[in-house]
Amino acid sequence: MSEYIDESTYPEPLLTEAPPGQPVPQDDPPDPTYNLVARVLHWLMAVLIVAMLFLGAALIGTIGNYGVLLSIHRTVGLTILVLALIRIANRLLRRAPAPPAALPRLERMAATASELTLYVLFILQPLLGWALVSASGIPVRILNGLQLPAIAPENARLYAGLHLAHTWLAYLLLALFTAHMCAVLWHATALRDGLLRRMLWPRRPR
Repeated sequence: MSEYIDESTYPEPLLTEAPPGQPVPQDDPPDPTYNLVARVLHWLMAVLIVAMLFLGAALIGTIGNYGVLLSIHRTVGLTILVLALIRIANRLLRRAPAPPAALPRLERMAATASELTLYVLFILQPLLGWALVSASGIPVRILNGLQLPAIAPENARLYAGLHLAHTWLAYLLLALFTAHMCAVLWHATALRDGLLRRMLWPRRPR
């Protein structure tokens, strides 16, 4: 006795190949660059940090324009603090592109440690500067005359300690920033592994 099989009850087989004349659909490759917000913040903060380093050096060797330079220094420092917080939030929300596959594991670990240290300094240095001005008893004013609240009590010994910490962390920031620049130039000119392209604007296809 033969049984009748209703083929309509069985699902249609999935197509594993594209119809003739049409390309096989593929997943989009991962974006090799950082997102736009990350790229803009990266280069903007790089310019501001270089400016801060020059301002810090100028503050040591100048007398006549000390007040103006100090006001600019505070304003740029506060701007870096705000941008760093935005950058960290963006980094937590948007995943960074994968590093080049040829990058050794030890170098990846060193780059991650350096990046985390830089983020800490981007936040800690402006806060230390804000605190040391507060400890000096001088009103914390930025370039447009806005007075910020004091975040540390007025105390001479506290001021001296904060000033020393702020100075040494500035040297550390300079060293890390220089090492970062040297590493980027090495990858861009000698290795040419595409590491720098992750932070550049992607080229439009012709």
